[in-house]
Amino acid sequence: MLDLMLPLECGGCGAPSTRWCAACAAELRARAAQPLVVTPRLDPGVPVLALGRYAGARRNAIIAVKEHGRADLVAPLGHTLRIGLCRLLGWGLIETPLTIVTAPTRALSARRRGGDPVARVGAAAATDLTGVTVIRALRLTGFAKDSVGLSSSQRQRNLAGRVRVTRPVVGAVILVDDVVTTGATACESVRALRGAGVAVQAVLALASA
Repeated sequence: MLDLMLPLECGGCGAPSTRWCAACAAELRARAAQPLVVTPRLDPGVPVLALGRYAGARRNAIIAVKEHGRADLVAPLGHTLRIGLCRLLGWGLIETPLTIVTAPTRALSARRRGGDPVARVGAAAATDLTGVTVIRALRLTGFAKDSVGLSSSQRQRNLAGRVRVTRPVVGAVILVDDVVTTGATACESVRALRGAGVAVQAVLALASA
């Protein structure tokens, strides 16, 4: 009866009576060699790594969190990101103390979504990780448009000079985002952080498109 009144469906595949099914959990889980280095069209000047392709259950879960308020999917996405962070630490590609800076979200989008989904996923990933902290230190200024449907050059122009560092960041930093597409957000975010004297080590994304 409760399912009829408040129907549940998997955020990855839409299967009924569950919020997150075992098959989608297996699909989202980072494989042994992940995260992998990817090459976006715009180079931010640091390694860019992704935990999988922007497709299937991964894509659906990210969209559900961002566009449909599925806060219950923050945990599985955060778990996947945590695995990626632990592997990078284990491989010696990054070291602690480490600061995660989450990619900026338009203020209007954040209000519409009930908060910043990337920041929530980043915070979930870093829970109880020794020597790892998460800071929302970037914000978009001016009239940056939603990037959906824009080409790489349009995305670059849309964000040029519009990412600002809003609080001090010390030590080694990894920039975390949900999806890397053209690399425009990563480029402008890294530029802003380096301009503030921040040592950015890499970009890590849940998915690459």
